[in-house]
Amino acid sequence: VGQRRMLFLRVTKHYLPHVARLCLVSTFLEDGIRMWFQWTEQSEYIDSTWSCGRFLATIFVLLNLLGQLGGCVLILSRNFVQYACFGLFGVIALQTVAYSILWDLKFLMRSLALGGGLLLLLAESREEARSVFAGVPSLGQSSPKHLLQLGGRVLLVLMFMTLLHLDLSLFSVLHNLVGTALVVLVAVGLKTKLAALTLVAWLLCINFYFNAFWTVAAYKPIHDFLKYDFFQTTSVIGGLLLVVALGPGGVSMDEKKKEW
Repeated sequence: VGQRRMLFLRVTKHYLPHVARLCLVSTFLEDGIRMWFQWTEQSEYIDSTWSCGRFLATIFVLLNLLGQLGGCVLILSRNFVQYACFGLFGVIALQTVAYSILWDLKFLMRSLALGGGLLLLLAESREEARSVFAGVPSLGQSSPKHLLQLGGRVLLVLMFMTLLHLDLSLFSVLHNLVGTALVVLVAVGLKTKLAALTLVAWLLCINFYFNAFWTVAAYKPIHDFLKYDFFQTTSVIGGLLLVVALGPGGVSMDEKKKEW
């Protein structure tokens, strides 16, 4: 099993980061495109909620649209990735306040999980920048990267916490036990790549089964909710794929095992 896993990682290491980034920014891409097609509805909603006037509401929608689509283009083209990540952090913060996500625990945890994925992107961009100066002596430059990876791993697992079922059916109990075990392994950095890869497969199954928005008519309200959940889950899957590609980092049980 170990040899097969290593072979898989070796074969996929060249294109896995690209797939991870595409998955990670998918929810921002979808939301930015939605802002374009629902420009009037979004600005009217912000105006009616905050009584800020149509001009400020339009500015809010414009910032969201440009911030998300611009950030996605930069990340996918691997240009100014750090600035793009900071921009998307700003979008998350802006939406958290504007849509009152701060008071909805489920949506807040999902927003934090998205932030975790962006932290991992920042860690990856630091690694790419450092590779340009390979061979140049450095003093502890990897420490910030390792802390970013730790923060990213811990925040990513919040996504799974929103998927826990409180009923006592066999599926729910199995789902909760297996999922909790996997997220704990990812958070502490033990058997990290295997746990993250298993969690990716687990979340893919859940996502395509429970959030199949394409099976619901577009005019039904549930369509938009399922679509939102689908792309948010896809983004977290992208973050987990980055964990697989990058490894757990220095602040992890896997790294401590090497020292032991």
